[in-house]
Amino acid sequence: MERTCDAKEVKRVSGRGVAWPTVGCVPDAIFEHPRLAAIYDALGPDRGDLDGYLDFAAELGAHRVLDVGCGTGTFALLLGDRGVEVTGVDPAKGSLDIARAKPGAARVRWIHGDAAALPPLQVDLATMTANVAQAIVDPADWAATLRGVYQSLRPGGYLVFETRDPAFRAWRWWNRDVSYAVTEISGVGAVEHWVEVTDVVGPLVSFRQTWVFGSDGAVLTSDSTLRFRQREEVEADLITIGFSVEEIRDAPDRPGREFVFYVRRPN
Repeated sequence: MERTCDAKEVKRVSGRGVAWPTVGCVPDAIFEHPRLAAIYDALGPDRGDLDGYLDFAAELGAHRVLDVGCGTGTFALLLGDRGVEVTGVDPAKGSLDIARAKPGAARVRWIHGDAAALPPLQVDLATMTANVAQAIVDPADWAATLRGVYQSLRPGGYLVFETRDPAFRAWRWWNRDVSYAVTEISGVGAVEHWVEVTDVVGPLVSFRQTWVFGSDGAVLTSDSTLRFRQREEVEADLITIGFSVEEIRDAPDRPGREFVFYVRRPN
């Protein structure tokens, strides 16, 4: 997952009896803290949202793919299993450590960093799945990411990513009453978890996720912010970089809630 802060932001990651002050652009605790990164996949095992990306990679006949904000590597490894040459990039070392330890990880090139500073690549397809695009909240970081992806694509290559439709106002359900759950995780035990919105300012929605570990009572929290961009705003940003907006689709598993952008670097 990409970073969610700008250069002036000061964030505090907290746990019972532990507090780590962090300054500058750093990944959210859910992606960086070893204990949280280790349970990330178990808390969201249904990744049907990736099916459309896999289908498009096959439709395009992509041999080389860049997975921006690869996190714990789920999508990159699915592609690797299909014989695709994959580069996964993420600023969260904690998530990359999990990815690198998974079966098949040797087939993927893992880069600790972000898309604004990649080595030379000429990929057929770049992706930003789930909340990756929205987690890049600072406009300068967003532009730098798009430029980095553009330069990494071969002429005619595609970028595919999703962003939530602000009109749906998904954050209405981000409260403890709706989101509270308890998940039994092998080797970890029961983990209570929920999400609560902490602030809404224009297009920025901030929220706190909380996890309570039944094994020792530890409480960990992670503060995050997403930027809800209007469709026209995203199109304008892409065109400014030089992309051709080929198509904007619904997410098949979330109709009416997401914009899925299919954009191409012109030949």
